[in-house]
Amino acid sequence: MNQIISKTAVYVRETLHNDSSGHDWQHVYHVWKTAAKIAREENADLVTVELAALLHDIADWKDHDGDIFAGPRAARNWLERFPELDRNIIDEICFIIENMSFKGSNEKPVRLSLEGQIVQDADRLDAMGAVGIARTFAYGGKKGRLIYDPAVKPATHMNRDTYINNTGPTINHFYEKLLLLKDLMNTDYGKKLAEGRHAYMENFLAEFFAEWEGER
Repeated sequence: MNQIISKTAVYVRETLHNDSSGHDWQHVYHVWKTAAKIAREENADLVTVELAALLHDIADWKDHDGDIFAGPRAARNWLERFPELDRNIIDEICFIIENMSFKGSNEKPVRLSLEGQIVQDADRLDAMGAVGIARTFAYGGKKGRLIYDPAVKPATHMNRDTYINNTGPTINHFYEKLLLLKDLMNTDYGKKLAEGRHAYMENFLAEFFAEWEGER
């Protein structure tokens, strides 16, 4: 199984190395290592966790016209190359990838297995804190979004379709998703790390608005 994980890491690194949206190999690497650490502490199935973490952004739905099946489809195409990998594990990995992403505050989350919850926590942690802030502005720039427009208020209680089609300024994304993640964490480890990263984002926003208004 270690050989499958190693080959998958190479495949993902080669596929995503030119990504500039914040869903690049470095993001995947952070999620992979964080998820593996949580999995060991939670006694979860490490093979499922590592492969799901590595493949979770192999075809991100936000870059495939909102197609939430693009990722699990690409993951399945890759994993089925390995006949020694149990079909149930492949199905579980694809289910995790399909259902782990935040898709609007009004969407009822799908109940994930422990392994899915771990990968979801690791992914959400990388959307928070200093790294999360950097990734958020990278994604906004990639999509041609304004940094901030006081006239455009954050959208609230979005369903999947409105979330996918939302084109608001990057600052709004903090209120539409990032500041909500702390209360959506699954594992004790995830909850602990999320507290500090959440506070960092709040401090950043306070400084941003103070500078925006010329108070600094």
